[in-house]
Amino acid sequence: MGDVPVEIDPSLCGLLAADLTDAGFTAQNVRDAWGSVADDAIARGLRAPAVRSLGSRDDRLAVLARLFVLGMPQPEAPVAAALPALGVAGLVALELAEAASGTVVPRALVRPQAFADAHGDGQWWIASDLDEAALQAPLPEDHVLGVGGASLTLAALQLPTPAERALDLGAGCGIQALRARRYADTVVATDISQRALRFTRLNAALNGVEGIETRAGSLFEPVSGERFDRVVSNPPFVITPRAAGVPSYEYRDGGMVGDDLVAAFVRGVGEHLEPGGIAQLLGNWETRAGVDGLERVRGWVEASPVPLDAWIVEREALDPLSYAELWIRDGGTLPGSDGFGLLVDAWLDDFAEREVTEVGFGYILLRRAVGEPTLRRFERLPQAIGDQGGLGAHLAASLAAHDRLLALDDVGLAASAVRVAPDVTEARHHLPGDEAPTVIELRQGGGFARSLSVDPGLAALVGACDGDLPIGVLTDAIAQLLEVDAAALRADLLPRVRELLFTGFLVF
Repeated sequence: MGDVPVEIDPSLCGLLAADLTDAGFTAQNVRDAWGSVADDAIARGLRAPAVRSLGSRDDRLAVLARLFVLGMPQPEAPVAAALPALGVAGLVALELAEAASGTVVPRALVRPQAFADAHGDGQWWIASDLDEAALQAPLPEDHVLGVGGASLTLAALQLPTPAERALDLGAGCGIQALRARRYADTVVATDISQRALRFTRLNAALNGVEGIETRAGSLFEPVSGERFDRVVSNPPFVITPRAAGVPSYEYRDGGMVGDDLVAAFVRGVGEHLEPGGIAQLLGNWETRAGVDGLERVRGWVEASPVPLDAWIVEREALDPLSYAELWIRDGGTLPGSDGFGLLVDAWLDDFAEREVTEVGFGYILLRRAVGEPTLRRFERLPQAIGDQGGLGAHLAASLAAHDRLLALDDVGLAASAVRVAPDVTEARHHLPGDEAPTVIELRQGGGFARSLSVDPGLAALVGACDGDLPIGVLTDAIAQLLEVDAAALRADLLPRVRELLFTGFLVF
């Protein structure tokens, strides 16, 4: 990619897409070509196993995999044969490669990316800057990242519900804009980096996706005075010391102190949401001067001039040293190399200055309230999640359940018939020789894979919920079996039923 953005030629993108399709350049075919072990190694920055697996293969798929996935120079003749419609000249014109002395040298990666959502399975090709393995050096500060773990997480979190206008703030290579366009009629993608916006336009054209507009600027400046039904953001939230000698990577560092960028987003996004509009982002937050990180996020939500519903999920937390090591390695500086210790000191000094003892990472979902906020949920869910692909649908279902429950008082809830979600299982633990269980657990296979201990009364109610009889009738029958007061049991169970409906153990 050149330093000065140039317009994307959609006809060239169409020719490249046709060549990639004809060559079978898909995520599964590439993974099959070098095997799952080598494919997983690429995600860790190791390309040698893939190179060994391909050996001397010179078929179209192998040539394209070396060139576009591994970022390795290739002889010009095999590349021309692999791209008969586009040709090497077209590849150069798209600024994806250079050609000289019979060799094609990649200037960007173009990796196939499979995905699945409520509309079905799909396949994209995502162009981005060369990674560390291809560069054989630390990343430049203006690096445009491809599809990483955080990108996939946010893509999976996006609600699969229709929207008219969506905003992707901090678009990077454009993966979130592409995902949002699956549900939104139009998408505005913004970034401070013109390089990133060119990749966004290129990837939209390469995948034949229209309706994505790019704008340059920081935070909400490019959309001043505008509102959206949906806002998504994988912002540059990484906490980076503002100190000499510490690299500031555009893709991860927003140029602010500590977690100020995430705070600014939370406080400012409400004014850019339509009533009922939803914002979703990933972020870091500090536990600072004895104030818990989630409580600080709560303060940001409450500081919004627009009333917001909020659901914040902390997925993990790191101590300052572990956090520093993670992001120093991410930039390509490894332990034992020159400067690693100096960078660690800079990070630890920065954290010490603000009395930071822990950094949390997680998911933020905000909704512009119609009237007073009704949802304020701040929770820690560190457990492993098997399939993240259904998280967006799970979040949407939880919000729908929350809204439906608001309209139901206890009498209405007791008159409702509900079902156990199909992914819920029950486990009972007994001491040897005991007939009655000491622990009864309900486990969720989907969603956030929650697990909770329940008492016999709630276990009996959940087990009886098949969508036939109302909750109140079931509760009265259970009270008779347990020989307890029916009114007291109902008063005990109904609030917990509300929680089970929100979290997806039970469904209407």
